[in-house]
Amino acid sequence: MQIRSLKAVLAASSMAGALAFSAITSAQANDDSMPNLLVIGTPGTSSGSFASTNGWGPTLQKDLGINVRVVPEDSEVQRHRRLTERRDLALSSVSAAELRFQIQGIGHYATMTPVPQRVIWHHNDTPWGFVVSGDSDLHSMDDLKQGGLRVAQGQFSPPMIAAVRDGLPAYLGMTPEEGAANYQFVPASSYVENCRTVVEGRADVAYCATVSSVMAEMEGAPGGIRWLPMDLDNTEAWAGFLEHRPMVVPGTITMGVASSKGIDGLASNFLYAAPADADEEFAYRMARWFHQSFDEYKGSHPLSTRMSMEVFREYLDRSPLPVHEGTVRYLKEINVWTEEDEGWNQQAIQKMDSWMAAREAALAEAQASGIKPNANDEQFMAIVKKHTQGLEGFRTRL
Repeated sequence: MQIRSLKAVLAASSMAGALAFSAITSAQANDDSMPNLLVIGTPGTSSGSFASTNGWGPTLQKDLGINVRVVPEDSEVQRHRRLTERRDLALSSVSAAELRFQIQGIGHYATMTPVPQRVIWHHNDTPWGFVVSGDSDLHSMDDLKQGGLRVAQGQFSPPMIAAVRDGLPAYLGMTPEEGAANYQFVPASSYVENCRTVVEGRADVAYCATVSSVMAEMEGAPGGIRWLPMDLDNTEAWAGFLEHRPMVVPGTITMGVASSKGIDGLASNFLYAAPADADEEFAYRMARWFHQSFDEYKGSHPLSTRMSMEVFREYLDRSPLPVHEGTVRYLKEINVWTEEDEGWNQQAIQKMDSWMAAREAALAEAQASGIKPNANDEQFMAIVKKHTQGLEGFRTRL
């Protein structure tokens, strides 16, 4: 996805399980060996992340002589738990937006043990937008200002909930309360269900990625689909949306189904992330392989073309997230990592550590007070707010 300058837009769960999957963080990866089984978690089977990871997996398997298993997990919370608590995933393909929720303990993540994470490599910059059925009376974002509309709401991802419940009303100049009064939010338990609601007649608009396989299916349905342009020059609207989704980047869509190309929308960067304590040698070897084998796997899926060093380098210029020391070591080795990168990275690590410490203190206080961690418990959330108040949130460096 081409990104236009924003100046124009906005100046042990189970020890048996862990052993079965042979998580890399517990393996002894070195110059001579890699674990026998590399397990990578991605969103569900209809997602571009799942398809593209399956695209490069066989090449890695051939080059390094290890087995690769790609595990689809639609629930962002469960995939996060498997990566950070159960440790039966070595890597997770996760959006930068979701990482922000995980780090800052937003929503249900506030109840989970805080675990610092690091970026291993850039996966893709997935284009997103608001989609309607081809025969819909809705043709512009302004048309969504009318009341009584049904908006699909993916229950499986807190950022997707924020995009439609908070970001969408804000883009249209509404408060979340006005959005709740004007819209009927239609719950969807999976990404595929979320998108299909518009062609099945259960919702009027849905927030979807243009590159996912389900969109091709929907585009081929009777009547097809249509995307609502999010005018890049509407700075006021974008200011409202970015207040609730600060990790995305506005831009013109160039990847995905034909109906989406040329439409103004946004990019949500997906990253391969791991816990901060993942073995340095493992991260180094993965970074080296991603870079040196790019020409071998780039043709395996359109999204794999977004895993080049050039795209990663571009992302590093605006990423607020810390990069793993093993990846940094490789980037320094090939003279791609700069002193400015090092400064930003140390700031990002310190910021993440501050969030981890504050959330640990909140959980400790809740436990001492006999309050069970629950995102719907006002007492618990008040404790979390007390400890995290004043901390700077993560936001794309635009």
